[in-house]
Amino acid sequence: MSSQFDTNNSHSEINDIQNKVKVTDLLSRLNEEKKIEKKRNLALGVAAVSAVTVFGIILTI
Repeated sequence: MSSQFDTNNSHSEINDIQNKVKVTDLLSRLNEEKKIEKKRNLALGVAAVSAVTVFGIILTI
């Protein structure tokens, strides 16, 4: 019975080692996501300003 407990314990230790997350990896992913979000927001802003400009030009004609 105790040998069975030891094998389960060793499996959980292996899983703990495989499931560790590095903080530096998380921070790098966060920075990449921020860069992508900034680019998307910039593109959306440019599209909105362009649409307003085109609409204004059409109204003045």
